[in-house]
Amino acid sequence: MLLPLDAPKGVSGLLASVVIMTTEQTVTEFFTRYTRALMARDEKQVASLYAVPGLVLFPGQSLAVSDRAQTERFFASAWGQYEGVTETHTDVALVAEAPGSVWVDVTWRHVGAPPERLMYQLVESEGTWKIAVLTPLEDPS
Repeated sequence: MLLPLDAPKGVSGLLASVVIMTTEQTVTEFFTRYTRALMARDEKQVASLYAVPGLVLFPGQSLAVSDRAQTERFFASAWGQYEGVTETHTDVALVAEAPGSVWVDVTWRHVGAPPERLMYQLVESEGTWKIAVLTPLEDPS
């Protein structure tokens, strides 16, 4: 990355090379990693992107997540419903943000399966963003 000559200088007098990312960029990168883990069917990597404790709110059912292994088991048992899906596209919309937390509306457009729309609340945990609350939204079709 090239910086302009009048870019801020650090204490050493060298050009400062720290790039400040926007929340939208951070969220986009998070869902890029999440999508890769899902498409690889890697439940350990997917689970690493969830906060513990966490909450999954399905219609008529709430699931309190108390350990990472619980998330791993959930995803390991869910891969079958995505059999044949080798590609997915996401529409990611940052809905709201607060200190240490963001809400993101994501529509998953799977090739070979119906689309899904979910609301994710991400929180800062262990120095990174993690999914703390997951809620399905109305069918995006």
